[in-house]
Amino acid sequence: MANGNTVELIGNVTRDPELRFTPNGAAVANFGLAVNRRWRNQKTNEWEEQVSFFDVVCWRELAENASESLTKGTRVMVSGRLDQRSWEDPKDGSKRSKVEVVADEIGPSLRWATAQVSKNERREGGSGGGFDSAPPAQEPPSGGYSNDEEPF
Repeated sequence: MANGNTVELIGNVTRDPELRFTPNGAAVANFGLAVNRRWRNQKTNEWEEQVSFFDVVCWRELAENASESLTKGTRVMVSGRLDQRSWEDPKDGSKRSKVEVVADEIGPSLRWATAQVSKNERREGGSGGGFDSAPPAQEPPSGGYSNDEEPF
């Protein structure tokens, strides 16, 4: 990732991943992520909390693996980049935009849980994952979704 556009988040999945396929057959999955921030108020000595919600998008093998592995409530670590999409609302023609996290890597948080990881067989034309392979490109394929479509 270049240009300083990197984000790393740890939070809980707010909805099961929704897996779809582009017209070219590339898998794309999206899910919600809630990130909690907790601190002690110095004046009141009380704990305060703030929750931020993010939409996460992942592509290809990562999308398929996320769809098979994640469920609402799962605590995960997400590494990726921010991406702003814009489109025109078909109902009233107004311009809309949305900032999403495009994930490069997703992993289970082991702070309060255990996980059993299994390596997938290499898929034709793609990376099988694991630490010994380069991550697949995460850009949307040409012929994928256009900016005039509504987000998921």
